[in-house]
Amino acid sequence: MAKPATRDEERPSLTLRRHYEVAAEKVWRAWTDPQALKLWFGPAEIVSVPVAEVDLRVGGRFRVVMLAEDGERHEVSGAYREIEPHRKLVFSWAWVSTPERESRVTVLIEPAGSGCELVLRHEQFFDEAARAGHEHGWTGSLVKLDALLAGA
Repeated sequence: MAKPATRDEERPSLTLRRHYEVAAEKVWRAWTDPQALKLWFGPAEIVSVPVAEVDLRVGGRFRVVMLAEDGERHEVSGAYREIEPHRKLVFSWAWVSTPERESRVTVLIEPAGSGCELVLRHEQFFDEAARAGHEHGWTGSLVKLDALLAGA
C-alpha cells in the first residue's frame, strides 16, 4: 500500500506547460466557461462531460462530472482561491470518491509572442500514485485542449 506524504515531507506535485498561438482570453475561456470545459476536460478515455458548473468568484465552486468509455462516472469539485482574469486561477481539487485528499491547482496564462503560455501546477497530492494518475489525466486533457484551441 502506498505511504501517504506527511506534513514533514514535500508532498508530490506536477507541472505541465503548453504554448498556444491564440490570445490568453481564449485559453481563459476554455478554463472558465462551462460549455467550453465540456469540450476538452478529461483524458482520452472520457467520452463525455455531462456536467460542468462554474461559479467564477473567490470562494465560488466548480464541479465537473466525466463519463468514461467503460461507463464509470468521475466527479471532481473545488473552490476558487485566487482569480486574476485572463492570467491566473487557483482552486482546490477533490474527487467525490476521496474528498479528504484535497489538493491545489494553479493555472497561469502569460502572453508569449503571438500567443500565450499555459503553466498548470497541481500540488499537494496524497501520494505518488495520485500524482501519476493526475499526470495521466491532465496530459490527456491538455491534448484535447490543444486540439480545441488549434481550431479556435
